[in-house]
Amino acid sequence: MMKLWIGLCLLLAGVLIGLIVTAWLRPFKNYAELEKIVWIAPRTSSQAIALQLEQEGVISHRLLFLLYVKTLKWSSYLQAGEYRFQNSLTIPDVASRLIQELVHYRELTIPEGYSLFEIRKLLAQAGLIPSKTFAAAFKNVDLIADLAPDARNLEGFLFPDTYRWTRQTSVEDLIRQMTERFREVTSSHLLLKIDGSSANLQQVVTLASLIEKETAVDSERPLVSAVFHNRLTRRIPLQCDPTVIYSAKLRGKFRGKIFQSDLDFDSPYNTYSVVGLPPGPIASPGLKSLQAAVQPAKVKYLYFVSDNQGGHVFSETLTEHQRAVAKYRRALRNSKYLSQSRKAGS
Repeated sequence: MMKLWIGLCLLLAGVLIGLIVTAWLRPFKNYAELEKIVWIAPRTSSQAIALQLEQEGVISHRLLFLLYVKTLKWSSYLQAGEYRFQNSLTIPDVASRLIQELVHYRELTIPEGYSLFEIRKLLAQAGLIPSKTFAAAFKNVDLIADLAPDARNLEGFLFPDTYRWTRQTSVEDLIRQMTERFREVTSSHLLLKIDGSSANLQQVVTLASLIEKETAVDSERPLVSAVFHNRLTRRIPLQCDPTVIYSAKLRGKFRGKIFQSDLDFDSPYNTYSVVGLPPGPIASPGLKSLQAAVQPAKVKYLYFVSDNQGGHVFSETLTEHQRAVAKYRRALRNSKYLSQSRKAGS
């Protein structure tokens, strides 16, 4: 009789274990959205995590989840963080994510040529960092003091790239990522070339930022660099419109285009009135612009103007440049006339 009871108990235990394992391995999803984002706050207990996952529809029952974690994963810890769940998942799948801390990373791309103004706006739109906090972190020049001891802020030293962040990422973390990426790029592609030139890193980054803002055509970057190098050598003002725009933005006075009052304004960034480079970068240059800054094309160009096709016409003499400017203006007028004609005929 005793053997019968033992056998029956073992059978029932086997059936129960089988049911539990089956429940563990059954994929489950009880939310209507395509994905579910769940934030597990630091120091949340296992019981509270299980309840939260059940309420969010990620797992079928908190007790099943806790039973799995406390028996098969008893030596592991559930990690805090933001997690993204998609499709139906088993309890081992869900637990594995939290144990391995496979948190949900968001991506943020800083385009080439973005200045502190655009970067701050981009971060605010992403809901990542309050703009006031970012403004303070942007002035942490200690991050680049060994590279650019005269830098006033981190303008130009936040390398344009795609960065990963989570809800736990702080402004300091993100800024550090950007400056570390700048170090990585310049150390492998640029610093040796700078050592062989008369310019320091801050001057190179400043020039690269001007090149970045003047052209988006990679093949033109060494040509634009040559124009600026030739003008610097001859002590001719660079006359770079983006620096005038940057000056206006610093004052909160930019009105969408350059006015004569902007050209007349006394500013170290006004390269129409000041000979030489501005005091610092005006944007974050990409690698191609940084390389062009230290390796200008071997040409004698002193001028360039838009060709109305996305590129530029380069000239050695003022006479050639004036002809190119006249052609640009004619094309601009014709373009406006055709546009108006189309609108009138529509």
